[in-house]
Amino acid sequence: MTHVETELSSQPECWTRAAAQAAEHGSVLPAAGERVAIVGCGTSYFMAQAIAAQRESDGQGETDAFPASEFPHGRTYDRVLALTRSGTTTEVLDLLRTLRDRTRTTAVTADPATPVMQLAHDTVVLDYADERSVVQTRFATTALTLLRAHLGLHSDTVAEDARTALAEPLPGKLVECTQFTFLGRGWTVGLANEAGLKMREAALAWTESYPAMEYRHGPISITTEGTATWMFGEAPAGLAEQVRDTGGLWIEGTLDPLAELVRAQRLAVAVAAARGLDPDHPRHLTRSVVLTP
Repeated sequence: MTHVETELSSQPECWTRAAAQAAEHGSVLPAAGERVAIVGCGTSYFMAQAIAAQRESDGQGETDAFPASEFPHGRTYDRVLALTRSGTTTEVLDLLRTLRDRTRTTAVTADPATPVMQLAHDTVVLDYADERSVVQTRFATTALTLLRAHLGLHSDTVAEDARTALAEPLPGKLVECTQFTFLGRGWTVGLANEAGLKMREAALAWTESYPAMEYRHGPISITTEGTATWMFGEAPAGLAEQVRDTGGLWIEGTLDPLAELVRAQRLAVAVAAARGLDPDHPRHLTRSVVLTP
Protein backbone atom coordinates (compact mmCIF):
# COMPACT_ATOMS: atom_id res chain seq x y z
CA MET A 1 0.00 0.00 0.00
CA THR A 2 1.06 3.58 -0.59
CA HIS A 3 1.49 5.95 2.35
CA VAL A 4 -1.64 7.82 1.34
CA GLU A 5 -3.69 4.59 1.30
CA THR A 6 -2.46 3.66 4.77
CA GLU A 7 -3.21 7.12 6.11
CA LEU A 8 -6.66 7.51 4.62
CA SER A 9 -7.60 4.07 5.97
CA SER A 10 -6.87 5.21 9.53
CA GLN A 11 -9.32 8.11 9.49
CA PRO A 12 -12.16 6.54 11.54
CA GLU A 13 -9.80 5.93 14.45
CA CYS A 14 -8.30 9.42 14.18
CA TRP A 15 -11.75 11.01 14.14
CA THR A 16 -12.87 9.11 17.21
CA ARG A 17 -9.77 10.22 19.09
CA ALA A 18 -10.13 13.86 18.02
CA ALA A 19 -13.79 13.98 19.02
CA ALA A 20 -12.93 12.62 22.45
CA GLN A 21 -10.30 15.36 22.90
CA ALA A 22 -12.47 18.29 21.83
CA ALA A 23 -13.50 19.28 25.35
CA GLU A 24 -9.86 19.23 26.47
CA HIS A 25 -9.00 21.89 23.88
CA GLY A 26 -12.19 23.90 24.22
CA SER A 27 -10.60 26.88 25.96
CA VAL A 28 -8.34 27.68 22.99
CA LEU A 29 -10.90 27.06 20.24
CA PRO A 30 -13.49 29.64 19.14
CA ALA A 31 -16.10 30.37 21.79
CA ALA A 32 -19.76 30.83 20.94
CA GLY A 33 -20.42 34.38 19.84
CA GLU A 34 -16.84 35.20 18.89
CA ARG A 35 -16.22 36.74 15.48
CA VAL A 36 -13.75 34.30 13.92
CA ALA A 37 -11.65 33.92 10.80
CA ILE A 38 -10.29 30.50 9.87
CA VAL A 39 -7.29 30.37 7.55
CA GLY A 40 -5.17 27.79 5.78
CA CYS A 41 -3.59 26.93 2.46
CA GLY A 42 -4.67 24.27 -0.02
CA THR A 43 -6.48 21.46 1.75
CA SER A 44 -6.47 23.38 5.03
CA TYR A 45 -8.26 26.29 3.36
CA PHE A 46 -11.01 23.97 2.13
CA MET A 47 -11.42 22.57 5.65
CA ALA A 48 -11.64 26.17 6.83
CA GLN A 49 -14.46 26.78 4.35
CA ALA A 50 -16.35 23.77 5.65
CA ILE A 51 -16.12 24.53 9.36
CA ALA A 52 -16.73 28.25 8.89
CA ALA A 53 -19.99 27.50 7.10
CA GLN A 54 -21.07 25.00 9.75
CA ARG A 55 -20.25 27.29 12.67
CA GLU A 56 -22.08 30.29 11.26
CA SER A 57 -25.11 28.34 10.04
CA ASP A 58 -25.41 26.79 13.52
CA GLY A 59 -25.67 30.27 15.03
CA GLN A 60 -22.40 30.11 16.95
CA GLY A 61 -20.93 33.31 15.54
CA GLU A 62 -19.92 35.11 12.39
CA THR A 63 -17.19 33.04 10.76
CA ASP A 64 -15.12 33.68 7.64
CA ALA A 65 -12.63 31.49 5.80
CA PHE A 66 -9.65 32.77 3.83
CA PRO A 67 -6.47 31.51 2.24
CA ALA A 68 -3.76 32.73 4.59
CA SER A 69 -2.31 34.87 1.80
CA GLU A 70 -5.64 36.67 1.25
CA PHE A 71 -6.50 37.62 4.83
CA PRO A 72 -8.32 40.99 4.94
CA HIS A 73 -6.25 43.02 7.36
CA GLY A 74 -8.84 45.78 7.47
CA ARG A 75 -11.29 43.52 9.33
CA THR A 76 -11.30 42.80 13.05
CA TYR A 77 -11.84 39.39 14.61
CA ASP A 78 -11.96 38.07 18.15
CA ARG A 79 -9.86 35.08 17.11
CA VAL A 80 -8.06 33.80 14.03
CA LEU A 81 -7.78 30.03 13.77
CA ALA A 82 -5.02 28.66 11.52
CA LEU A 83 -5.01 25.10 10.16
CA THR A 84 -1.53 23.91 9.17
CA ARG A 85 -0.42 20.29 9.06
CA SER A 86 3.28 21.04 8.71
CA GLY A 87 3.49 24.14 10.90
CA THR A 88 5.95 25.56 8.37
CA THR A 89 3.83 27.02 5.55
CA THR A 90 5.18 30.47 4.77
CA GLU A 91 1.86 32.26 4.26
CA VAL A 92 0.43 30.95 7.53
CA LEU A 93 3.52 31.87 9.52
CA ASP A 94 3.65 35.34 7.99
CA LEU A 95 0.03 35.97 8.91
CA LEU A 96 0.44 34.76 12.49
CA ARG A 97 3.49 36.97 12.85
CA THR A 98 1.53 39.98 11.63
CA LEU A 99 -1.41 39.29 13.94
CA ARG A 100 0.71 38.55 16.99
CA ASP A 101 0.19 41.91 18.72
CA ARG A 102 -3.41 42.59 17.73
CA THR A 103 -5.55 39.43 17.48
CA ARG A 104 -5.73 36.23 19.50
CA THR A 105 -4.65 33.27 17.37
CA THR A 106 -4.91 29.50 17.63
CA ALA A 107 -3.10 27.03 15.37
CA VAL A 108 -4.10 23.42 14.81
CA THR A 109 -1.07 21.46 13.60
CA ALA A 110 0.40 17.98 13.41
CA ASP A 111 4.00 18.80 14.33
CA PRO A 112 4.94 20.37 17.69
CA ALA A 113 8.54 20.96 16.62
CA THR A 114 7.80 23.70 14.10
CA PRO A 115 7.72 27.53 14.08
CA VAL A 116 3.94 27.75 14.36
CA MET A 117 4.23 26.75 18.03
CA GLN A 118 5.97 30.03 18.82
CA LEU A 119 3.93 32.30 16.57
CA ALA A 120 0.39 31.33 17.58
CA HIS A 121 -0.89 32.33 21.02
CA ASP A 122 -2.52 28.92 21.47
CA THR A 123 -1.96 25.58 19.75
CA VAL A 124 -3.63 22.22 19.36
CA VAL A 125 -1.35 19.37 18.28
CA LEU A 126 -2.85 16.38 16.46
CA ASP A 127 0.42 14.49 16.07
CA TYR A 128 -1.33 11.12 15.80
CA ALA A 129 -2.89 12.36 12.55
CA ASP A 130 0.40 13.49 10.99
CA GLU A 131 1.27 12.05 7.59
CA ARG A 132 4.24 11.02 5.50
CA SER A 133 2.29 11.78 2.34
CA VAL A 134 2.43 15.00 0.39
CA VAL A 135 -1.27 14.53 -0.37
CA GLN A 136 -3.26 15.33 2.77
CA THR A 137 -6.05 13.07 3.95
CA ARG A 138 -6.30 12.21 7.63
CA PHE A 139 -4.83 15.35 9.22
CA ALA A 140 -7.30 17.61 7.44
CA THR A 141 -10.35 15.51 8.24
CA THR A 142 -9.20 14.95 11.83
CA ALA A 143 -8.80 18.69 12.36
CA LEU A 144 -12.27 19.21 10.91
CA THR A 145 -13.67 16.52 13.19
CA LEU A 146 -12.08 18.17 16.23
CA LEU A 147 -13.76 21.45 15.33
CA ARG A 148 -17.12 19.82 14.54
CA ALA A 149 -17.03 18.08 17.92
CA HIS A 150 -16.12 21.36 19.63
CA LEU A 151 -19.22 22.90 18.05
CA GLY A 152 -21.40 19.95 19.11
CA LEU A 153 -21.93 18.94 15.48
CA HIS A 154 -20.16 15.56 15.50
CA SER A 155 -21.74 12.17 16.10
CA ASP A 156 -20.33 8.66 16.34
CA THR A 157 -22.14 7.69 13.16
CA VAL A 158 -19.62 9.72 11.15
CA ALA A 159 -16.78 7.30 11.94
CA GLU A 160 -19.09 4.37 11.19
CA ASP A 161 -19.94 5.92 7.84
CA ALA A 162 -16.22 6.31 7.17
CA ARG A 163 -15.69 2.61 7.81
CA THR A 164 -18.46 1.93 5.29
CA ALA A 165 -16.75 4.26 2.82
CA LEU A 166 -13.52 2.29 3.23
CA ALA A 167 -15.15 -1.14 2.94
CA GLU A 168 -17.58 -0.77 0.06
CA PRO A 169 -16.41 -0.86 -3.57
CA LEU A 170 -16.42 2.36 -5.53
CA PRO A 171 -19.35 2.81 -7.92
CA GLY A 172 -18.92 0.98 -11.20
CA LYS A 173 -17.44 2.84 -14.19
CA LEU A 174 -16.32 5.71 -11.96
CA VAL A 175 -12.58 5.08 -12.28
CA GLU A 176 -12.84 5.06 -16.07
CA CYS A 177 -14.41 8.54 -16.25
CA THR A 178 -12.42 11.28 -17.96
CA GLN A 179 -13.77 14.25 -15.98
CA PHE A 180 -15.10 14.66 -12.43
CA THR A 181 -17.22 17.41 -10.87
CA PHE A 182 -17.91 17.59 -7.14
CA LEU A 183 -20.87 19.55 -5.78
CA GLY A 184 -21.79 20.71 -2.29
CA ARG A 185 -24.23 22.90 -0.40
CA GLY A 186 -23.46 24.98 2.68
CA TRP A 187 -20.59 23.40 4.61
CA THR A 188 -20.12 20.64 2.06
CA VAL A 189 -18.94 23.10 -0.63
CA GLY A 190 -15.56 23.04 1.13
CA LEU A 191 -15.58 19.23 1.03
CA ALA A 192 -16.41 19.28 -2.68
CA ASN A 193 -13.49 21.64 -3.27
CA GLU A 194 -11.21 19.31 -1.33
CA ALA A 195 -12.38 16.26 -3.28
CA GLY A 196 -11.49 18.03 -6.50
CA LEU A 197 -8.07 18.94 -5.18
CA LYS A 198 -7.35 15.33 -4.17
CA MET A 199 -8.13 14.16 -7.69
CA ARG A 200 -5.86 16.78 -9.23
CA GLU A 201 -2.99 16.13 -6.83
CA ALA A 202 -2.97 12.35 -6.78
CA ALA A 203 -4.32 11.45 -10.22
CA LEU A 204 -3.72 14.54 -12.41
CA ALA A 205 -7.43 14.34 -13.18
CA TRP A 206 -9.62 17.01 -14.74
CA THR A 207 -11.80 17.95 -11.81
CA GLU A 208 -14.03 20.88 -10.94
CA SER A 209 -16.12 21.78 -7.89
CA TYR A 210 -19.03 24.13 -7.31
CA PRO A 211 -21.90 25.00 -5.01
CA ALA A 212 -24.61 22.70 -6.33
CA MET A 213 -27.01 25.44 -7.42
CA GLU A 214 -24.23 27.06 -9.48
CA TYR A 215 -23.76 23.91 -11.55
CA ARG A 216 -26.63 24.78 -13.88
CA HIS A 217 -25.09 28.21 -14.57
CA GLY A 218 -22.54 26.99 -17.11
CA PRO A 219 -20.54 24.08 -15.66
CA ILE A 220 -23.12 21.45 -16.64
CA SER A 221 -22.20 22.15 -20.28
CA ILE A 222 -19.16 19.87 -20.00
CA THR A 223 -21.19 16.97 -18.59
CA THR A 224 -21.64 14.09 -20.99
CA GLU A 225 -21.03 10.38 -21.35
CA GLY A 226 -17.76 9.50 -19.62
CA THR A 227 -17.97 12.28 -17.01
CA ALA A 228 -19.03 11.98 -13.37
CA THR A 229 -20.86 14.41 -11.09
CA TRP A 230 -20.69 13.63 -7.37
CA MET A 231 -23.00 15.30 -4.86
CA PHE A 232 -21.90 15.83 -1.24
CA GLY A 233 -25.09 16.06 0.81
CA GLU A 234 -28.65 16.57 -0.37
CA ALA A 235 -28.96 17.47 -4.04
CA PRO A 236 -31.18 20.31 -5.32
CA ALA A 237 -34.45 19.06 -6.77
CA GLY A 238 -34.15 17.85 -10.34
CA LEU A 239 -30.38 18.09 -10.62
CA ALA A 240 -29.71 14.35 -10.67
CA GLU A 241 -32.15 13.92 -13.53
CA GLN A 242 -30.55 16.76 -15.49
CA VAL A 243 -27.12 15.16 -15.17
CA ARG A 244 -28.39 11.72 -16.17
CA ASP A 245 -30.12 13.27 -19.20
CA THR A 246 -26.70 14.43 -20.47
CA GLY A 247 -25.36 10.88 -20.35
CA GLY A 248 -23.10 11.70 -17.41
CA LEU A 249 -22.70 9.49 -14.35
CA TRP A 250 -24.46 10.85 -11.25
CA ILE A 251 -23.10 9.84 -7.82
CA GLU A 252 -25.47 10.54 -4.94
CA GLY A 253 -23.77 10.92 -1.57
CA THR A 254 -25.53 8.60 0.86
CA LEU A 255 -23.11 8.79 3.80
CA ASP A 256 -22.18 11.66 6.10
CA PRO A 257 -20.47 14.15 3.76
CA LEU A 258 -17.15 13.80 5.58
CA ALA A 259 -17.29 10.05 4.96
CA GLU A 260 -18.14 10.78 1.32
CA LEU A 261 -14.83 12.65 1.18
CA VAL A 262 -13.10 9.41 2.22
CA ARG A 263 -14.68 7.73 -0.80
CA ALA A 264 -13.39 10.53 -3.01
CA GLN A 265 -9.91 10.09 -1.54
CA ARG A 266 -10.09 6.41 -2.43
CA LEU A 267 -11.18 7.35 -5.93
CA ALA A 268 -8.14 9.60 -6.32
CA VAL A 269 -5.84 6.71 -5.41
CA ALA A 270 -7.71 4.31 -7.71
CA VAL A 271 -7.57 6.68 -10.68
CA ALA A 272 -3.87 7.29 -10.03
CA ALA A 273 -3.23 3.54 -10.08
CA ALA A 274 -5.24 3.12 -13.28
CA ARG A 275 -3.14 5.82 -14.91
CA GLY A 276 0.18 4.40 -13.69
CA LEU A 277 0.82 7.26 -11.26
CA ASP A 278 2.28 7.15 -7.75
CA PRO A 279 0.06 9.20 -5.40
CA ASP A 280 2.91 9.38 -2.89
CA HIS A 281 4.92 11.45 -5.39
CA PRO A 282 2.52 14.00 -6.92
CA ARG A 283 3.90 16.13 -9.71
CA HIS A 284 5.43 19.52 -8.78
CA LEU A 285 4.31 19.28 -5.14
CA THR A 286 6.11 19.24 -1.80
CA ARG A 287 4.76 18.45 1.66
CA SER A 288 4.89 22.10 2.69
CA VAL A 289 5.26 25.32 0.73
CA VAL A 290 8.19 27.17 2.26
CA LEU A 291 9.11 30.28 0.30
CA THR A 292 12.53 31.86 0.19
CA PRO A 293 12.44 35.47 1.45
